[in-house]
Amino acid sequence: MPAMLDKMDRRILMTLQQNGRIQNVELASQIGLSPSPCLRRVRQLEEAGVIERYVAMLNPAKVGVGFTVFARVWLTGQDEETVNHFIRAIQALPQVTECHLMAGDCDFLLRVVVADLDAYRQFQIRHLNCIKGLQSVKTEIPMQKVKQTWQLPL
Repeated sequence: MPAMLDKMDRRILMTLQQNGRIQNVELASQIGLSPSPCLRRVRQLEEAGVIERYVAMLNPAKVGVGFTVFARVWLTGQDEETVNHFIRAIQALPQVTECHLMAGDCDFLLRVVVADLDAYRQFQIRHLNCIKGLQSVKTEIPMQKVKQTWQLPL
């Protein structure tokens, strides 16, 4: 796999980001390749780790987790043990759909999905606040989702 993606690879990736279940014959037709070379390119992109995995995007409200909050987290210290303990604890919590180690004001930024505000409060009391090394949590509640995408600009 070449280090740089060519125009055809980018067309494949843009199409797959829009529809990961597209059949190879249709994908090949849309991007202007025959099926065999198209499939070979997709396999190369998968093997190179450019395509990490295929997933189903769910409607959060329809599966009972339509309430999203962002939690800014401060730890008691930034030593390796405290940070790694927090990371391991967060990885075990399915309500946390994103966790970012931050440079700047807070130590971590979390995206948490739950049923409603009360469910978040219970999550914070029973899980988040119980993590050893956690100093404080500031919760941000979004008023409106303006944009959310997982498609990368290619």
